[in-house]
Amino acid sequence: MYFEQRSNDIDDFLLQFQSFEEVSHDVEEIPSVPPRTVFHAVTEHQTTSQPTVPPKSIALLSELRALSLDRVEGEDEDDSLVSTPEEMAEKYEFDSLVRDGPKCMNEYLSDDDLNEDEHNYEEVPMNGGGYLTDDSPSILQSSSSFSSSESSSVYSTSGSISSDAPELPHYSPIIKAGWLDKNPPQGSYIYQKRWVKLDNDYLRYYDTDKDMYSKRFIPTSSITRVTNIGDQKFEVITVNRNFVFRAESDAERSRWVKVLHQIIDRRKSGDSERTHFCLHNICNIETVDKSGYLELRGCKPKLYVVVSGDKVFLYKNYDDYKSGIGITSIEMNLGNVKDSDRRSFDLTTPYKTFSFIADTDTEKDDWMEAMLQSIGDALSNTEVAERIWEEKSNRTCADCGDTKPEWASVNLCVVICKKCAGEHRSLGPNISKVRSLKMDRKIWTEELIQLFQQIGNCKANMFWAANVPPSEAIDCESSSRERRRFITAKYKEGKYRRYHLLFGNQEALNKALCAAVETSDVAETLSLLFCGAEVGCFSGDPRYPTPSALAEEAGQRLQKELLAQNRSSEIPRLESTRDTVVKQYYMPPQSITCNGFLYKTASMVRPVTEKRAKEDFSRRWCVLNDGVFSYYESDKNSTPNGELKMREVVCLSVNKRDTHGYERTFEIYTESERLYLFGTDSADTMEEWVKSIAKSFVPRTAEALVDHDFERIGRLQYKDGLNLECAKVGWFALTNSTLFYCIDDTEKEEAIQLRKLQELSIQSDNEVLVLVEGRRTLYIHAERKLDFSGWISTIQRASSSAGDTLTEQQLTEGDIPVIVDKCIDYITQYGLTSEGIYRKSGQNSKTTSLLDSFRKDARSVKLKEGDHQVDDVSNTLKRFFRDIKEGIFSKFYEDWLQTTAINDENQQVQQYQNLLNKLPKVNKLTLQSLINHLYCVQRFSDENQMNTHNLAIVFGPTLFQTDGQDYKAGRVVEDLISRYVVIFDVDEQQLKKRLDEISAIIKLKIAVASTGTQQAGDFICTIYLEEKKADNEQHIKVPASMTAEELTFEILDRRKIIMREKDYWCCFEVNEKEDMERPLHYSEKVLPVLHSLGTDSYMVVKKHISMEAMLIYIASKVNVTKHGMMKFREERILLGLSTSAGFHDRYFILTSNTLRLYKEVRTLNKLQKSAPEQSHKPEKEWPVKNLKVYLGIKKKFRPPTCWGFTIVNEAERAEKQHWYLCCDTQQEMREWFATFICAQNEGNIWPSESSRVKVSRAFQDSRLGSISLIPLRGSASQIRKSVAAFSVDHLAMIRNEDA
Repeated sequence: MYFEQRSNDIDDFLLQFQSFEEVSHDVEEIPSVPPRTVFHAVTEHQTTSQPTVPPKSIALLSELRALSLDRVEGEDEDDSLVSTPEEMAEKYEFDSLVRDGPKCMNEYLSDDDLNEDEHNYEEVPMNGGGYLTDDSPSILQSSSSFSSSESSSVYSTSGSISSDAPELPHYSPIIKAGWLDKNPPQGSYIYQKRWVKLDNDYLRYYDTDKDMYSKRFIPTSSITRVTNIGDQKFEVITVNRNFVFRAESDAERSRWVKVLHQIIDRRKSGDSERTHFCLHNICNIETVDKSGYLELRGCKPKLYVVVSGDKVFLYKNYDDYKSGIGITSIEMNLGNVKDSDRRSFDLTTPYKTFSFIADTDTEKDDWMEAMLQSIGDALSNTEVAERIWEEKSNRTCADCGDTKPEWASVNLCVVICKKCAGEHRSLGPNISKVRSLKMDRKIWTEELIQLFQQIGNCKANMFWAANVPPSEAIDCESSSRERRRFITAKYKEGKYRRYHLLFGNQEALNKALCAAVETSDVAETLSLLFCGAEVGCFSGDPRYPTPSALAEEAGQRLQKELLAQNRSSEIPRLESTRDTVVKQYYMPPQSITCNGFLYKTASMVRPVTEKRAKEDFSRRWCVLNDGVFSYYESDKNSTPNGELKMREVVCLSVNKRDTHGYERTFEIYTESERLYLFGTDSADTMEEWVKSIAKSFVPRTAEALVDHDFERIGRLQYKDGLNLECAKVGWFALTNSTLFYCIDDTEKEEAIQLRKLQELSIQSDNEVLVLVEGRRTLYIHAERKLDFSGWISTIQRASSSAGDTLTEQQLTEGDIPVIVDKCIDYITQYGLTSEGIYRKSGQNSKTTSLLDSFRKDARSVKLKEGDHQVDDVSNTLKRFFRDIKEGIFSKFYEDWLQTTAINDENQQVQQYQNLLNKLPKVNKLTLQSLINHLYCVQRFSDENQMNTHNLAIVFGPTLFQTDGQDYKAGRVVEDLISRYVVIFDVDEQQLKKRLDEISAIIKLKIAVASTGTQQAGDFICTIYLEEKKADNEQHIKVPASMTAEELTFEILDRRKIIMREKDYWCCFEVNEKEDMERPLHYSEKVLPVLHSLGTDSYMVVKKHISMEAMLIYIASKVNVTKHGMMKFREERILLGLSTSAGFHDRYFILTSNTLRLYKEVRTLNKLQKSAPEQSHKPEKEWPVKNLKVYLGIKKKFRPPTCWGFTIVNEAERAEKQHWYLCCDTQQEMREWFATFICAQNEGNIWPSESSRVKVSRAFQDSRLGSISLIPLRGSASQIRKSVAAFSVDHLAMIRNEDA
């Protein structure tokens, strides 16, 4: 073992470290904050150097931190940092603090952090008895070993610095230090004595002059002024807080004020770049490795912790972090991180052990990784990295282009980032030997550094990435799966490399290598080596038999270094696996092991629907090892009662607590349709087993799913909206209301928010689960009924409302609760003119019933006029807001109420905007949607009698959930409505458009009511004229009886458009997603079509440019039939596989009743010999009545011609099918389309009598209806010839005219 070999060195190191610790007792350490910059002193005070750790000790400590310093060539590498022995750092244990009673609680926080409603000097009761005061020793302070006598201080009592004071390395020098009395933030007259230190960057104060960790640090750059405020007192004023100190004398106060003024003046006079407030740079995400809240053992409130570079910072909360005022900072150069029990871990320093507790195991792992990386940064050396970065191309990753890469593949000669380095390491050291630029100092010889400077990523990629297709390139945002695929193809397979001219000729390659190593062209040598030249080939010269010997003789040190690094490298080989694809879902990791007692029931073949008592379980000793889960009668038995192979597990389900007799249970589902139920009463045991089993059967490509606190995880078949031809395999994990999944062709984890689904339905006898979110549709198929039934029930439960807060409701795509969105839409459409809207209450029973329906499944509730009264819906909305937990204003409701006291209007608006931004996202968007609605309501107060004041009276107590006695609640709502445009930064043009739409709805409603033609089921719909533009929108009330013809004339009448001869205006159903459109038949009812339109569809009225040619063609036909060749492609939407991968020639026969498809090509002669009805049996046959025919074909299918149409068969809902047919000419497409319409409508393509509609067509002979006449001209003889010609070829005259 490495540590055994170093045991003697470690003992020597610990002795030296202890001696250094004794010296450090007398020295103040100044924690610093990023960026890590050494500043110079402001005053004339000078300091001397402090004794440092002996070099040998530091080197040994670094070796203990990173094994990468002494890696064996060709060995697999481990990135993890090795923890130092426990004897090094634990000088102070938190357990002792807990045992000591009144020394713990809030001592991580300074007096500024205590509740401002209490005085700091008051005693604070503790949970375990006793009291805590501000005078108690701080937990952050050092152990007793630092409590030496006063004489050991390097500072005089006056606060000046002694001339012999040693200076700590790497920190800004102390300008002034001394004892000051500090006033609490509440202004109490009880001052606390604090040891205060000032340097260029920070003003810090401590409990004692021996403490290593401050109670508070204040950035000097945030100090705006320093003023005298009384006897011996002065006030330090920052951008967001003031601090009052009291000196022992006026003279001492003057010295403090003078020094602080000097710092402020230096910053203002141009030295701000050097003394700039560095803490605010933490807010830049690029400088922060990890941040968030952690519980610190011994401290009741959670602290905001930031890991940045080589330091860890503690703040009271996020606001303090943003302002830059923190508690203390921890240098990581002597730190160590080690795992503890459950969710806790320890950060150990020579002065203190900090025990942190994370919220989850995943969070704990992330924090530990970040802190270990921080230790690595503290111990790293940037000299090598800086030299390699001198070559410009080395400043970006050779694979993904990320900036400042800190890793390299020393044999491939590329500099790479950390993410790509992990994928390189997975290839193995025989392909890519990964080393750190900062930590692996021993390997970076002068020759290797110069080699990387000379080649650089630019020249290296001229070889490795000479032929990278843009579609396969990666960037810094690419997933781990994408990186692995690209890096494997690039280096293991050599897919993109620039092949040498001699590639394939081994003898010639070897000779070229021997010649190249004698020159300085290392790029040529790299190309030869990785195109097949042998590193150890015979040169032909016995004196210098190898290329390495030739390079040494020629004095080419870099060539020799390159050969040495590739002594055992493998040559890239492109392995073809197209003909040997094996369906393999995963490769179980062999390292996952777990054992212990569990309670097991007999295996089942049906879902567990009843609670199983403890008596139904049997105690079994269970072992998980090498991908096999075995259970034994006891831990003494060697023969298992049964085994489960992890490769056969398809699903793991974690039940809710107390679902069965044992408190915690989980279920395992296998491919053989069997269910195994296990239980335990221990939460730790449960978590260990669930995670171990999940890691054992979930593949590496989906390992990110295991990190979630899942309720159910497993394998399912699915189809997505981009590929419906065949089902694929995906891995899914359900966590709360989020369904995470990884599909089989990418490692990228995706998520569906189940509460935001637009549709959740089950089709095909519970065999297909359809999830629609936004524009994404996922079809999950039942591969096995047993586990799939469980998936259905858990997904349905997760998609419903889970609680009483706004964020737990079913949400729209815009993050607004569905109940709010539907109620507002209904009232906008039917209730804006209702007198006393929101003031009048509906029936209590109906309101309760409607609210219960919304809470059960808001998506399924359909509000309809006639079925639901406006007052019932408005009362439901009010009751929802009154009952919602925490209210819409969340915990900030007091701040909202206090804002009404601000007299300045601009300040008041600014405060409202600040409070709005503090709200959770759902609360903010919901409030904006509601106020927008109320703003629209009050704009029509002449009709509904609800002005802003009246609405505020109603909604003030409702939103603030008060009894109505506090007038401030109404004032807030009144302000929000009256200043809606300013507070919510609303686009006034969009608001005007919205109000115009509402006005149109109201006018139409009044007009309909006055004529007495109000019909139940009428809907206000948006129709476009000619094209989809905002200016072309028309909002039409569409009754159930309205036809496409009536809608067309309604639109044209509104726009004062007169239909002229041969103007064939028609309604079109347009589907943008499918690239197709369908002209509605003039007698077709419009309302069902509008109801069926998706989010990508709309209806437009425009001219039918093909109608005249279609009418001429139909007029020439005797029978409604057509036959001929077309190119055909089929797509089934839900079930089955695609029968055709592309377009193929097929023969079709269309009659008045059926459409038939024939696979074989039959000539016209054969058809003439036998009637179509008597021909061979067709391959497919469909009733014409069940078909919808659309013009156009999806562009992504790459149709062979641009003249095609899409046929949708809606006969079977379970197998809704699409067929795509392409014609050779536009006229042929028109003929087929006309025949379809004629067959479906019994020969009626266009209305024959214009009197059936409101507007008559100009210049039309009523005797002839609307059918266009054949254009006949000339004398009687010429007319007869034209009729004869038309009977032979109905398009002849049109072609002649065109000619």
